[in-house]
Amino acid sequence: MTDPILETNPIIFAAIEAEKKRQSEGLELIPSENYVSQAVLSALGSAFTNKYSEGYPGKRYYGGQEFTDVIERDAQDKAKKLFNAKFVNVQPLSGAPANLAAYFALLKPGDKILGMDLSHSGHLTHGHPMTFSAQLFTFVPYKTKTLKEMKNGELAEKEGNGDVRAIDYDELEEIAVREQPKLILAGFSSYPGSIAWNLIKTIADKVGAKTMADVSHIAGLIAAGVTSNPLDYGFDIMTTTTHKTLRGPRGAIILTNDEDIAKAVDKAVFPGLQGGPHMNVIAAKAVAFAEALHPNFMDYQQDVLANAAAMAKRLKNRGAVLVSGGTTNHLIVLDTWKTWGIPGKEAEVALDDIGITVNKNVVPDDERPPLNPSGIRLGTPALTTRGFTTQDCEEVGSIIYDCLKDLKEGTNKYWKHSLRKRVRDLAKKHPIPASFV
Repeated sequence: MTDPILETNPIIFAAIEAEKKRQSEGLELIPSENYVSQAVLSALGSAFTNKYSEGYPGKRYYGGQEFTDVIERDAQDKAKKLFNAKFVNVQPLSGAPANLAAYFALLKPGDKILGMDLSHSGHLTHGHPMTFSAQLFTFVPYKTKTLKEMKNGELAEKEGNGDVRAIDYDELEEIAVREQPKLILAGFSSYPGSIAWNLIKTIADKVGAKTMADVSHIAGLIAAGVTSNPLDYGFDIMTTTTHKTLRGPRGAIILTNDEDIAKAVDKAVFPGLQGGPHMNVIAAKAVAFAEALHPNFMDYQQDVLANAAAMAKRLKNRGAVLVSGGTTNHLIVLDTWKTWGIPGKEAEVALDDIGITVNKNVVPDDERPPLNPSGIRLGTPALTTRGFTTQDCEEVGSIIYDCLKDLKEGTNKYWKHSLRKRVRDLAKKHPIPASFV
């Protein structure tokens, strides 16, 4: 039988088939991307695509909602169980509107927010001046420092970890006392470490600020219990996307343990920011949450961490300069400019040419422009979904190093062909799975 997409729009059919081939034959290392199961894809393409469902379970604006309510309540129940939360809104369409809804639930326009500086691993929605959130609220940035730059610098140098980057919580407290923010926002987009949620909560309490965690990158790690949960430390609100390490569809959720905040969140999402929710996506979220509740999800997340550590170690041992000297989570930031004198954009293109997908990325206090910065960002969630081992990830690290060294030295085209073959051999060894449970 002919594919209905081919019959209706052959251009789209061809693009979908080409993308399937690209994903199958290449290696996905963008840490904010992952593969979903066939079950999640089926939910995304289900009959719920057809249904308009403004409102919330039991309080819809249209009829015919008996099954949409089942879907949304199931997604809520499973998300609350995953993240040890009392209340959750599963309707946000993506991370940016989820964060904006959280701001409006906690603040008034013009209120001050402390958020991580974009060039120091923060996200666009954490205060970049081009975003609507920065035009509505007053953002004050805080940055990371190397341990040798902090007060314990001599000890850090002595112990050989002076290049490890972290939030300077003493400086963060000084900024908070000086600026008196209404909200302290914790979370990151390219930070290869962990956050001391307890210290941020203590600082916020001292200045009377609310606390918010954007855990979009590490939500899967939190759900599996392999890293700490900010809600367990009394954070007022937590947002996360549902893809990335959580391995679900593209979307977001907002969680809290405070009933009044939960009510404010619901109003901020609908009717504040959104109209009808995408019930097919909520169904897919519920499927992904069910997968994350399976015991093997913890094994997967532990493997994500082990694979990232193995890749970082191989790159560093070969001579690559890594932000923070490595990683303690799922992502790595490689300073291509310091290592080879290659801008991140050129490194991204060169790796894409051999079948490895990464994204260019700024490094702390980057002197290069954002669209052609000094580094690239790597991650292991997607590779781990395919069953890559630490040995496989060490080989990926070697391929990346060889490719960019070749780019610097201008080795002949045969070398590029050889690298592409190494990539495809790994991809063939580990096909994309259809099921995770």
